[in-house]
Amino acid sequence: MLFTNRLYEKAKYIWDQYYTHPFVKGIGDGTLDIDKFRFYMEQDYLYLIDYSRLFALGSLKAPDLETMTVFANLLHSTLNDEMELHRQYAERLGIPREKLENTKPAPTTLAYTGYMLNISQRGSLADLIAAVLPCTWSYYEIGLRLNQIPGAIEHKFYGEWVKMYASEEFGQLAEWLKNLMNKLAEGKTEQELKELEDIFLTTSKFEYMFWEMSYQKQMWPTDEE
Repeated sequence: MLFTNRLYEKAKYIWDQYYTHPFVKGIGDGTLDIDKFRFYMEQDYLYLIDYSRLFALGSLKAPDLETMTVFANLLHSTLNDEMELHRQYAERLGIPREKLENTKPAPTTLAYTGYMLNISQRGSLADLIAAVLPCTWSYYEIGLRLNQIPGAIEHKFYGEWVKMYASEEFGQLAEWLKNLMNKLAEGKTEQELKELEDIFLTTSKFEYMFWEMSYQKQMWPTDEE
């Protein structure tokens, strides 16, 4: 049994809640309040910055030149392509670039990215992959599901998002990370596998919290409007 199959089965009860969350469903049927999506885009921009740092750590911890190169390319692509597309997309949604750059992180964003960075800095490459895999893999699964909804990819604001995460290119990235996870899991003890599983489940829960945070537009309770 592939280790990623084990991870999926363990996390399935969490991931199933992504697909039925009103934020995700609202993207698919076009009913999501655009202000909620704007909030998500701002927080996701901050998430991508730390996601880039994780790719840099992946290159540092890579066991061979090939893996190092892939992580380096992912870092370059995220910083120079994906984030620029994110900025352009945000502007179309009415988020000026200056506002995007000055977004303050919500508590969930801080907790989520802080956890991933902490685990990845202290741990092994396997720990890092276990931490980042739920985001990439589940986004692809969500993209595929939403892509099946009639009219989803034609929506004025959300169609581009659905197409991005349902794309073959994004699916290839998810598959590469899954294959690397399986490779790194080979030969590990049951205790070591359980530790990787716990990391995977934790960030899977953070993924759900990110959807909920975006839907509720949750910032610090003491902040003024």
